[in-house]
Amino acid sequence: MLSSAVEVEGLPDGIRGWTTTRAAGSFGLGSGESVGAVMDRWSALQDALATVGATSLATASQVHEGTVAIHNASWTGWLRQRGVDGHVTTIRGRALAVTVADCTPVFVAHPDGAVAALHAGWRGTAARILDVGLDAMEALGFPAAECAVHLGPAICGACYEVGPEVLSAVTGRAVDHKGLLDVREVLAQQATDRRVHALTVAQACTRCQNDRFYSHRAGDAGRQLGIIVLGASQ
Repeated sequence: MLSSAVEVEGLPDGIRGWTTTRAAGSFGLGSGESVGAVMDRWSALQDALATVGATSLATASQVHEGTVAIHNASWTGWLRQRGVDGHVTTIRGRALAVTVADCTPVFVAHPDGAVAALHAGWRGTAARILDVGLDAMEALGFPAAECAVHLGPAICGACYEVGPEVLSAVTGRAVDHKGLLDVREVLAQQATDRRVHALTVAQACTRCQNDRFYSHRAGDAGRQLGIIVLGASQ
């Protein structure tokens, strides 16, 4: 399950992250696959996470906005919320996951023991979900300037043509024409503005590498996951 995923490099000790690929199958709950097949896949994921020290998993039905949940209560198993596009925790042995297919999975990690997983499409980026996540980390005592941020596989700027309303919303400038949008470039600037300690950006494009990743622009109903685990075994 995780062996076929793209692992995030350069995270602090005790923290691991992955973006799953087509090889693991789709984790979307809105496709035409049978419920049994999808639930078996989620169960297999939880088994795989247990092998790296994660006994609980937080996910959500996402709404492409800027709401981030903080998960610091004690529980085990799979939690699925509604209306949340990001997760933060300081609980060791916990995994956080977001569902993506062209949107950017954003991984945030602090070496003293805090992580976040954020789902950033153009709407979430316009809503500055990265700032919301970093603010949540700071409120818990983990400054943005000490955090590592990784922007995972997503649609690249050359593949993502959008309308003027999207360009205006994301850039904050008046635009009256279609254009290409590199969401990861915008997120990278937002991270730089917050003076994060380390910033890395995956080169993989979900549309260009549609044989490896699910892509909404390519017509896929499937979804991959961006997963981060705090307290994973080394």
